[in-house]
Amino acid sequence: MAIFKSGNPALNVFQNTITIPGEGTMTEKGTLNKFFLLFLLVMASASLTWKAFYDGVNVMPWIMGSAILGFIVALVVIYKQTWAAYLTPVYGLLEGVFVGGISAVYNNVFAKTAPGIVTQAVLLTFGAVIAMYLLYRFRVIRATEKFRSVIFIATAGIAVFYILSIVLRMFGIDIAFIHEGSTLGIAFSLFVVAIAALNLILDFDMIEKGVAAGAPKYMEWYGAFGLLVTIVWLYLEILRLLAKMSSRK
Repeated sequence: MAIFKSGNPALNVFQNTITIPGEGTMTEKGTLNKFFLLFLLVMASASLTWKAFYDGVNVMPWIMGSAILGFIVALVVIYKQTWAAYLTPVYGLLEGVFVGGISAVYNNVFAKTAPGIVTQAVLLTFGAVIAMYLLYRFRVIRATEKFRSVIFIATAGIAVFYILSIVLRMFGIDIAFIHEGSTLGIAFSLFVVAIAALNLILDFDMIEKGVAAGAPKYMEWYGAFGLLVTIVWLYLEILRLLAKMSSRK
């Protein structure tokens, strides 16, 4: 086995990958096929949680458990990319349980004020994914080093802010605009949705760079994993935004 190296800073994610003789290299088609498989796994487990919720089952333990386990599995995949082929499907199933539970709760809570909120969020998510792909494919938005740095910093800032809000909430301090439908709250959600959508550009670029550099085959799973993480985040943020907007009616 040989260590895959690249002198291009844009390909840092591939610098510690391992090329396994006879297993081929990463392709866009292979990555897309694996993403669709993950998507089917997400939909399958999400439908089970959704049904369980409407059958009267308390799915909150499912939501919390899948969120924690999914986070752990995601960390392992990020730091042990050679395991992606085995762990990414597990991550997809766990994300499905989480997304299905959250979606069912939102659908139930906003059944009167915002009927069809989940369907709207799904359609808007797919629309955003397609729009970002076209913007990237036709080079309207380019994943330059400056662009990559700005999106990375913004994403990290949002993550830190969310973690801080959770910690403060444990001490009885609530950052209200994160959850409320005020002008500030909606503006914040719009900003987060925009950053989540722009992260797709980085995912598309990572996949394209990996294919061009001849990354090992298992990196197709890693590319599909990256897309799934971003799309699920985007969906949840759009769902939160729609909920905030409905509260203003």
